[in-house]
Amino acid sequence: MILDQDGNISIITQEKATIVELVKKIQDIYSKLKNNNIIVNLTSLKKLSLQDIIEFLELSNTHRGSKQSFVIVSDGIDIDETPDEIIVVPTMQEAYDIIEMEEMERDLGF
Repeated sequence: MILDQDGNISIITQEKATIVELVKKIQDIYSKLKNNNIIVNLTSLKKLSLQDIIEFLELSNTHRGSKQSFVIVSDGIDIDETPDEIIVVPTMQEAYDIIEMEEMERDLGF
């Protein structure tokens, strides 16, 4: 797992760990990330299953419940199959765009 910081955005890039191991590592360091928006970059994985994405659901719901953005970047899954509660986009640029839109919505009180 590679952890980068870009302003108030923490970018987590998948290296070699399985999805379950990655989720566990994120949960272990979550106290350091909880005040930032989070992008989980899974573009190094060519194929993801719906179950792989669902592994992030609890973490995503917790983070979004605290008024922060949680976005997964992957072009290895059909986005129409993913649950509405979790945001999956195919590119890093779209992840940044989602965070920007959500921050504007929060600023407006939505």
